[in-house]
Amino acid sequence: MEDTVLIVDDEAPVLSAIKRALADEPYKVFTAISAEDALKLMKRHLIKVVISDEMMPGMSGTEFLSIVKERYPETIRIILTGHASIEAAMRAVNKGEVYRFLTKPWENFELKLVIRTALEKYNLEEENRRLLRTVKYQALELKLLERKYPEITRLERDEDGNLIIEDISDEEFERIIAQCEREFS
Repeated sequence: MEDTVLIVDDEAPVLSAIKRALADEPYKVFTAISAEDALKLMKRHLIKVVISDEMMPGMSGTEFLSIVKERYPETIRIILTGHASIEAAMRAVNKGEVYRFLTKPWENFELKLVIRTALEKYNLEEENRRLLRTVKYQALELKLLERKYPEITRLERDEDGNLIIEDISDEEFERIIAQCEREFS
C-alpha cells in the first residue's frame, strides 16, 4: 500500500514549499487549500498522514482533525501552526488526538522526520490490525474444528511440560489431511 500524506493549508505558498521539501520522499503528497477540500479528497483516497494548519477560514485545523479522527481514526494527525500557544496545542491534542504539533516556520529535516515516523507508526499499527484479524480468524477456525472433531485442539504434556505427540502412520496422516481438505474446501 502506497504511503500517502495530505497537507492542508489555506496559503498556497505554504503548500508549495512543503511539497518542494518533500519532493524527494518516497510517498505521494496531496494538498488541499481548505478543510472542506481535504475531506472531499479523503473520501477518494486512503490518506495515512494529515498535516493541517491550525488557523484556516471556515474550519480550524483542530476542528478539521477532530472530524478526521471520527471518520478516519487510523489516519495519523499533525498540526502545523504559526500561532503556537499552549492552549492551542492542548486543544489540538485533546480534541483531534494529534500525533505531533509543528510550528511555522518549520525545519525541512524535522518535517521529513516527523512524517517518516508518522508513516512508520501508521504502517506498524496497520500490520498489527492485520495480524489481529488473522489471529481472530484462526481462533474461529479452531473452534469450528473443535466442534467437528472434539478434543482435536487438546494438547497432552508430560511431567516436564513437553508435548506428547502420538505416533501415527503416514497412511493415517494422509487420510486425516484428505478428510480435512474435503470438509474445509
